[in-house]
Amino acid sequence: MPPRKTKPKRDLEKTYSTTQFVEKLRRLADALEQGKRFRIQIAGERVSIPPDALFNIEHERSKSAEEVEFQLKWELEEKDK
Repeated sequence: MPPRKTKPKRDLEKTYSTTQFVEKLRRLADALEQGKRFRIQIAGERVSIPPDALFNIEHERSKSAEEVEFQLKWELEEKDK
């Protein structure tokens, strides 16, 4: 079997309507409560987040704005590298 291609690095932000954001958060919460993998498509790429991902909330403040980020981080499995 040929080796899998390495996924390119990626760093982007996608803006959603309130309705879309709420729906995604609700699906995430349901997956977490059930101990299931969470799958989401962001800007055309499917992302699969394992149930053992680490979660953190970040708050940033500058003179002109504030930002809260909900972050999910996980190690790639050997087959994903």
